[in-house]
Amino acid sequence: MRDETPSAPTDDSAPGDGLVRAGAIVFVVGAVATLVTVAPLFLGTDPFPTVAYLVSMLMGVGFLIAGAGVLRSIAAGRRRARAVQAAAAQPR
Repeated sequence: MRDETPSAPTDDSAPGDGLVRAGAIVFVVGAVATLVTVAPLFLGTDPFPTVAYLVSMLMGVGFLIAGAGVLRSIAAGRRRARAVQAAAAQPR
């Protein structure tokens, strides 16, 4: 049983994971704001102030942040692959 339990916690996070998580949170906030600002159109009530429409722009910002995290993760994977390939190509 002792062999099955890791002695130290493993950190499986890639370099862009934090940006992807942050981007997802910002995207969800923007999506909720978009739903809230569109609701008065269907309910026949007065529209929200301009600030509510500006907050709905966070949906696109969150998408860009998450995309940057994906690109950062891809770049880190390529660097790791190049390092492995360079190590394997060196004569012993």
